[in-house]
Amino acid sequence: MRGFAAFARKEVLEIVRTWRLWVLPGIVLFFALTGPVMARFTPEILRAVASDQLGQFTLPDPTYADAYTGWIKNLSQIVLFALIIVYGGIVSSERRSGTAVLVLTKPVSRGAFILAKATVHSAFLAMLVVAGTLVTWGGTAIVFGEAPGGALWSASLAWLVFGILFVALMTLLSVVISPTAGAAGAGLGAYALVSIAALWTPLGTYSPAALTGVPTSLALGKSVETFWPVCTALLLAAALVALAVAAFRRKEL
Repeated sequence: MRGFAAFARKEVLEIVRTWRLWVLPGIVLFFALTGPVMARFTPEILRAVASDQLGQFTLPDPTYADAYTGWIKNLSQIVLFALIIVYGGIVSSERRSGTAVLVLTKPVSRGAFILAKATVHSAFLAMLVVAGTLVTWGGTAIVFGEAPGGALWSASLAWLVFGILFVALMTLLSVVISPTAGAAGAGLGAYALVSIAALWTPLGTYSPAALTGVPTSLALGKSVETFWPVCTALLLAAALVALAVAAFRRKEL
């Protein structure tokens, strides 16, 4: 894996100097800041503007669990969809621009090129999730007066594993599908298939598909199986990166 350190530095500089620094962090920070406030006041707003439509139906009082589940819902939907779209061209964009040709003419490994991308962007995602969880935790404590950390952190870390799996998947798809839109579309399709697969109990318990629902259950303080979904997701992520390396070695630049 010659050149891994150099490629990793290149990826970090690209994150810092390009629009990638703002898109995902901006989305994560927005929902982390507004989530606890929305969870606290949405029922009151609904009571004020739609009391006639609600009739005899009584909205439950919001709790810190509503802020936690809202955070996980935003990660699982909007943040994940943004991740898929942003990373649809993680490899193919450099092939089109000629950057890949320029850097790979030197005596460095194509495998290091792919591995550096998957590693750096997985670490970038981890930093965003940790930062967003800290903000959500603090905001929930301020708004609700209580914020047990265990449920929130276990849920966020479980989702992070799912997010890393999709970083690996998008790395592979960006190698094998040149158009960015095509790779992003395939990524969204894969998410839909995983969500459907989770409906079958064995897959929804022991496979990475379980991570579509496990984080929400953890955020609610429920006891659910996490060992097998997390282990299989990490193994699958490693396998997807290995496939991306193998496919990129056979690609013409």
